[in-house]
Amino acid sequence: MRKVALVAVDIRSSHNIGAFFRTCDGFNASLFLTGICPRPLGGDSDDRLPYVAEKANKDISKTALGAENTVEWEYFNSAQNCIEHLRSLGYKILAIEQSGNSQDIRELPASGDIALLVGPEVDGLDKSILAECDYIYEIPMSGSK
Repeated sequence: MRKVALVAVDIRSSHNIGAFFRTCDGFNASLFLTGICPRPLGGDSDDRLPYVAEKANKDISKTALGAENTVEWEYFNSAQNCIEHLRSLGYKILAIEQSGNSQDIRELPASGDIALLVGPEVDGLDKSILAECDYIYEIPMSGSK
């Protein structure tokens, strides 16, 4: 069975992270949080101040509705480290980003383990991250936002 991972790269919004947890729960996908992403409590290497970690956990929980407790997730300090880890596990690294050479996401291959990278809300994924991806896909948009 195909494994799917969602990789959140420097997403600032706790509510968006909570929504990612719920989405991953629905797709039976794992979630990887990188960089400045807020994250739930947990993990041996959690070096955040306790009040910062507790606030992030509370805000994520508000949107995740419990999925933060059931979805497999892991934190990496950088997207590059996460990409290396997933690639070592055999995942194809796919960016979800509008770009001159992106493909329609409806053309996504039907087999093989994939990691879908999504970037910051306003600026998107950095060019250095896009350069590390095997493919770039975009979601066709019919709305204006």
